[in-house]
Amino acid sequence: MQHISLTVTAILVSILIGIPLGIIISRVKPIAKGVLGFVNIVQAVPSMALLGLLVPILGIGSKPAIFAVVIYSLLPIVKNTYIGLSSIDPVILESANGIGLTRNQTLFKIQLPLALPIIMAGIRISSVTAVGLMTLAAFIGAGGLGYLVFSGVQTVNTAMILQGAIPSCILALIVDFIFSKIEVAVTPKGLNPKDSKKNYTSLKVIVSIVVIVALISGISMFSNKKDTIVIGSKNFTEQLILGNMYADLVEEHTDLKVERKLNLGGSIVAFNALKENELDMYVDYTGTMLINILKEEPIKDGEKAHDYVKKEMKDRYDLELLDSIGFSNTYTLAMMPDVAEKYNINTISDLKNNINNLVISPTLEFENRVDGLSALSDEYEMDFKNIKAMDGAIRYNALTSGNSQIIDAFSTDGLIKKFNLKVLEDDKNFFVPYHASPLVNGKTLKEYPELVEVFNMLDGKIDEKTMIDLNYKVDELGKSPEEVANKFLIEQKLINS
Repeated sequence: MQHISLTVTAILVSILIGIPLGIIISRVKPIAKGVLGFVNIVQAVPSMALLGLLVPILGIGSKPAIFAVVIYSLLPIVKNTYIGLSSIDPVILESANGIGLTRNQTLFKIQLPLALPIIMAGIRISSVTAVGLMTLAAFIGAGGLGYLVFSGVQTVNTAMILQGAIPSCILALIVDFIFSKIEVAVTPKGLNPKDSKKNYTSLKVIVSIVVIVALISGISMFSNKKDTIVIGSKNFTEQLILGNMYADLVEEHTDLKVERKLNLGGSIVAFNALKENELDMYVDYTGTMLINILKEEPIKDGEKAHDYVKKEMKDRYDLELLDSIGFSNTYTLAMMPDVAEKYNINTISDLKNNINNLVISPTLEFENRVDGLSALSDEYEMDFKNIKAMDGAIRYNALTSGNSQIIDAFSTDGLIKKFNLKVLEDDKNFFVPYHASPLVNGKTLKEYPELVEVFNMLDGKIDEKTMIDLNYKVDELGKSPEEVANKFLIEQKLINS
């Protein structure tokens, strides 16, 4: 229902903008080239990049997701409207002028009816495309079927990917079918011999359903969120578990409502959402905040790193970094155990003698971090020549299939246990600590000071081994992050149910 609501809203907005814009450029020819050029350029912008740019402006959730899909849907509608109106035989237009029709009468009685088949073709293309594009809504916390797709990719769970992808495909077919019926219903009788009263009845039913869905979407989008705490997370298993834990704690120990904006697309998306008051809290890591957000040099001492990040977050952004949960999820390098045994590799230094025979598949983030692959290569005085960067849990598939032999991993990844990987010893102590801590909006704590005690309830409760086991239950045993989080809190006597 989230996916349908978002998609229908985006399609309606695209039509309301695209058709009038196509009409305008068909009448004012000098601006046609510029407008069509602009919508062509927008179409070429990578969707993930556009969403990342929209978060600081529109925040997270449905608004930026709908805006992005509308932008991408404009090209077929604007172009087909322009072509449909411009390709009408001039003799017909001259005849309309000859019988005394005004310019607007000609548009609505002659041009639009004749151009409708072409316009509807553009709308159908945009609508089907919108269904697929809207899966990216999960990247910025808007939900929809993309949540299942991204979660499945992160946990290497093909069944979960299909649970999101197959309904999305079916929905695309349904949307195309609906618009095909609308196309028949609105086509003038002279151009559609099969036209009947039944078509108009179907059209009324379809339009009514579409309007109701759009209204529901609008109401939920702009509804009053007073006394609601928005808890977010990044887009991997551990974050989903922790996000659900904190949401459960707030619901149990306060009268506040909780909105979960989980599975956000990375540190910068989550941090910008928190900074712009779109989130009230999410869990982040000292190393990530120090290097990615504050743009500072790595600090090897975990306590000093936490204290420094805490001070800077407060001074620069009015964000409160609370006590550490109890574990550090730092970077590691991992290999399949049989490959490590074949080349006698136990430490990162051991890679140096076999570096030309091994392919490393780091995440895109690790390849470009100041404390990532390049700095690691310098520290250990070795040059990784065969680098095939890829994102998320896909790199685990590359490792298990033999297409790569080394990956970067997080020390608490459940997938390390799932695939029984060999974690290489960081014998030069290169990787900095990444202690997990709640990062909370300062305004939220001023308004609800009782949340400090609630958010600190996990202080010291989860060590590295516990976090690995929790992640493993999701990544390998197929349990949901919600279930794993809830059960852990009950076992720790932090909530009742």
